[in-house]
Amino acid sequence: MSSEEFEKLHEMFGGLYDELKLIPGKALSCHGEDRKKLVRTFDERHGEAEEVLQGMEDELRFAPASYRSAMSTKVRLYRRDLSKLHREMKNLAPVSASFSHRPMEGSHHGIYAAENQQSTHLQSQRALLLQGTDSLNSASESIARSQRIAVETEQIGTDIIEELGGQREQLDRARNRLVNTGENLSRSRKILRAMSRRLMTNKLLLAIIIIMELAILGAVVYLKFFWKK
Repeated sequence: MSSEEFEKLHEMFGGLYDELKLIPGKALSCHGEDRKKLVRTFDERHGEAEEVLQGMEDELRFAPASYRSAMSTKVRLYRRDLSKLHREMKNLAPVSASFSHRPMEGSHHGIYAAENQQSTHLQSQRALLLQGTDSLNSASESIARSQRIAVETEQIGTDIIEELGGQREQLDRARNRLVNTGENLSRSRKILRAMSRRLMTNKLLLAIIIIMELAILGAVVYLKFFWKK
């Protein structure tokens, strides 16, 4: 049960009842068309009050037992007071008919019966209005749920974007490390090539030195053992 909805209906009934209980007194001091207008107004408000009481009873069906017992008693008292006003106004109907210049032939209930038929029509319209209000409330609740889902989806999207942003930063740092590693490898390759060239140069110089030493040694042996004066 929606306590907020019940309180709204309770306030609506209070306003309607306050208006209804003033009409019989006004009707006693009015005649003719003025009294007919008051009768029509009473029927309209009475129908609305009945619909509000029915709505309150529907809300109480789903209320907790302790709350439902007290409020059901209050609703029954409201219905009793409303019936009392209805009987009071109904007793005024023959008086209002006596002020009519030419009553309709064959009418057994007078003006109040005709007005009651109109009230029934107005009550039907009131029921349709309440049904439309319920549909509107349901649509509003659906929109509210959709908005909550949209907010949750937006939050999830924001979290995903933040996570992707963090992953992008990690990828940028990894890419920078790879770039630095590539630069270091390039420098290492240059150093290795330079060392390789120096090694080849040293080997070549060493080979030249060995060849020169062998030549000198051969010359010495030749001069010492084979050269004859």
